[in-house]
Amino acid sequence: MPTVFIEKYTINFILDMKKYLTPLCFGLSFFALAQNIQIVPLGVYGGSNESNLSSYLIGEENTTNYLALDAGTIYSGIEKGIEKGTFSTDNSTVLKDYIKGYFISHGHLDHLSGMIINSPEDTKKPIYAITETIDVLKSKYFTNTAWANFGNEGESPILNKYQYRSSQIGKSFPIENTNFTATVYELSHVNPLKSAAILIENSKNAVLYFGDTGADRVEKSDKLSIIWKNIASKIKAGKLKTLMLEVSFSNAQPEHLLFGHLTPKLINEEMEKLAKEVGKKHLKDLTIIVTHIKPKGDNEQKIINELSENNPFKINYVFPKQGERIVIK
Repeated sequence: MPTVFIEKYTINFILDMKKYLTPLCFGLSFFALAQNIQIVPLGVYGGSNESNLSSYLIGEENTTNYLALDAGTIYSGIEKGIEKGTFSTDNSTVLKDYIKGYFISHGHLDHLSGMIINSPEDTKKPIYAITETIDVLKSKYFTNTAWANFGNEGESPILNKYQYRSSQIGKSFPIENTNFTATVYELSHVNPLKSAAILIENSKNAVLYFGDTGADRVEKSDKLSIIWKNIASKIKAGKLKTLMLEVSFSNAQPEHLLFGHLTPKLINEEMEKLAKEVGKKHLKDLTIIVTHIKPKGDNEQKIINELSENNPFKINYVFPKQGERIVIK
């Protein structure tokens, strides 16, 4: 089974084989494993290939309770996961039973089309999003002229399969049918269009997933600066070690043609601001899972090269592959 392990520290557990300690040791070992977070990429790109668009399942290791972080590709991503041995069941079971809900960062098709297309076969579950994104789902996609209303609000007939959960910015809330809590933050994606990031955490680990976002300087915004301030304490405490952050274009893309996206140069610009909040030493323990690369021409390889060759903070960059599990320890 292809699995990428992300860990900065390794802890070796030595089990005492005496009978009176064995149950306790195994219980503690299982508990520790359950707190690790796993991510299964169902889609990793930001365009062109409709079978591999932004969508990541996040859950605790050794469980099958996932939240989908965006939903550009669902069916094809599950199939790829089955092919690579990440899932040992059928596509329908993953869709209906494993996915406990969706977080949709914004209303662009490459972040939600898989959920729309698979909605007739899906089961009842929540959709977490900011109000602006829920409005897009209600008025543009789950309508009689575009598809059908699988939501619990909007045009009649209301099929009531998906329940909208409007997320209050900066306020923690539980993710249903998981052990996770979440906090949503606003992003600027071609200002004034709003996108969103979501902080997912359990008692041990945290992961911060970003929808599409531009840099504050380019967007003339302060959305990322607000996030860096809010997450600083979790990074310094060692709980938040993984960001899932988009890098859509190489440095060759002119800034006026970024359309609310990031480049390797702009990542470094934003990491400089984060370093001021947490201290440079803490960025050495940081992993960034690079999302939303536009796979046109040699753009992907250029981005990989530029992030690798100019990495002043020694960040661990991970380039996810569709269907291959990533474990965060």
